[in-house]
Amino acid sequence: MIFEKYYILISIVIITGSLAAVFLRLDRRRTGVRRLILISVMTALSIVSRFIFAALPAFKPMAAIVILTGVYLGPEAGFLCGCLSAFISNFYFGQGPWTPFQMTALGLIGLIAALIGKLLSGAKPPVSRLRLPILCIYGLVSGVFYSFFLDTWTMLWTYGTINGEGYLAALAAAVPYTVLYSVSNAVFILLLDPPFGKRLGRIISKYRI
Repeated sequence: MIFEKYYILISIVIITGSLAAVFLRLDRRRTGVRRLILISVMTALSIVSRFIFAALPAFKPMAAIVILTGVYLGPEAGFLCGCLSAFISNFYFGQGPWTPFQMTALGLIGLIAALIGKLLSGAKPPVSRLRLPILCIYGLVSGVFYSFFLDTWTMLWTYGTINGEGYLAALAAAVPYTVLYSVSNAVFILLLDPPFGKRLGRIISKYRI
């Protein structure tokens, strides 16, 4: 299987592509270096959070931080933060053919969060007042998406192809993990968005990032 043999190369290609998107965006901004620093800080926080909650595999703030990175810093930042968080932290938790799947799933979660954030930023009341609940709901949905996406890897590893019956069995077996992971995303968004939002909002406004 190609992922089994070349997962590091595939991971590097994904990171290179997301880095290229970020740098192309930075070229159009005078405050590019500051923006890159913010992305680096959020990525570092995401990675550290996985270490801190290592004893609770299904309950961690990593995806929530990736989501907030996308919401406040844009789609490229959200995707890059998700990719790097999975790739770098896996040097401790274990690299393997599953790494590109984790990177892609978390990257897409950050990217889609940015699109939702953009829609909410332009929304009028009463939708604008529901911003935090909507982000929490997205946290729940993104947890389910992550599980569904990773079970694609499970099918490829087990059967070498996507098997409908086996896929449903994998999803059913992962229900407890998926529920806890999804709930943790929503909980950490609820806890982290107010403090992160205030600080990031001030920095973005002050330095026009």
